[in-house]
Amino acid sequence: MSSTGDGDNAAPCLALDIGASKIDGAVVSANGTLLQRERLNVRELGNDLLTPIVAMLQQLQKGHEFSYLGVGCAGPMTKGGEEVSPLNIPQWRNFPLRSELEKKTGLTTFVDGDARALALAEGEYGAAKNDTSYISMVVSTGIGGGIVIDGRLLDGETGNSGHVGHINVVPDGNLCSCGARGCLEAEASGWAIEAMTGKSPKDASSETRSRTAELVGRGIGSLCSVLDISNCYVAGSVALGFGDEFFHAATKAARSVARLQYSDHLKIERSGLGDEGPLLGAALVGRRASK
Repeated sequence: MSSTGDGDNAAPCLALDIGASKIDGAVVSANGTLLQRERLNVRELGNDLLTPIVAMLQQLQKGHEFSYLGVGCAGPMTKGGEEVSPLNIPQWRNFPLRSELEKKTGLTTFVDGDARALALAEGEYGAAKNDTSYISMVVSTGIGGGIVIDGRLLDGETGNSGHVGHINVVPDGNLCSCGARGCLEAEASGWAIEAMTGKSPKDASSETRSRTAELVGRGIGSLCSVLDISNCYVAGSVALGFGDEFFHAATKAARSVARLQYSDHLKIERSGLGDEGPLLGAALVGRRASK
């Protein structure tokens, strides 16, 4: 999905990635280089998230002229991020994120889902550079994703396409933050593992690790069968923390449910982005929307 950049001499953008546990801001050059970066810990911020976010962005704005502010935020949200209601950020329900950020920073602001933003970055800079169709996924505190088909990120009717964490993998299973039972996020995310076991995912038993990989793989396999996709790239602290065994087991599970001939080469691999991926994705949200 890689495309030609805007040129090394173009103005940088301000990028913001808002997740359940951390909020990152950065100055990102037109060619995808992080020039400056700051971080906030959500658990330390209390109920007012906007004030410290704006303070961080204003600090990053010093000494720079920006083309726009690009934002990746946990969802769901209304179209264009006019209102966001992240399931794992209870402080915000129907919060007018785009207009508030635009008003406070003075920058034209574009908002999309954080995992969808990561999918853009995976295609531009990461492991999917040579793919026209793929799934990009995060298995971390929560589980999210973005789906690219024929070189285009799928938006869906309200712009929320890609919420792969809400595929049902365990009928009548654990209660999910969305209100349903048995969603992948309620069974295999970081918060779900901690709720089920009383332990942090980094201390998870081999049985928990195997179960997590199995459920993620089965969810991906079902999607890939429906969408005729063979490549899935996964980021996030849970998946990456579980290591090679996770990816082997998840691929095996995916192939066990994706049995049609066009899925013979289905594989689940690591994201190629590293920890800069979400911010690069946020920058690309702005580039994509401003064209």
